[in-house]
Amino acid sequence: MTLDARILEQLFATIQGRQGADPDSSYTAKLFAKGRKKIAQKVGEEGLETAIAAVSEGPEGICAESADLLYHLLVLWADAGLTPEQVWAELARRQGISGIDEKNSRKG
Repeated sequence: MTLDARILEQLFATIQGRQGADPDSSYTAKLFAKGRKKIAQKVGEEGLETAIAAVSEGPEGICAESADLLYHLLVLWADAGLTPEQVWAELARRQGISGIDEKNSRKG
């Protein structure tokens, strides 16, 4: 496993540890307490902020917003009962498949 994947998995473990924690003690616990709708809203906000940074800021801004997006995405995964390994497996399954073919396979 690369250093990058370990960092994400360590962050994910920390996030999982905040589930059920006192919302006054942790931003992550506060997100969990507010529910999936709020978590999804934050993922959307951070995705938009990342896209805006991509066209209006330099690499540092994109990097900071990307980190925020990844964090909120990991919170969403934890709330949904997903693990990074499941997402890695899905990415591996798609490897070598044309993006167009993969997208068409989901239409139904």
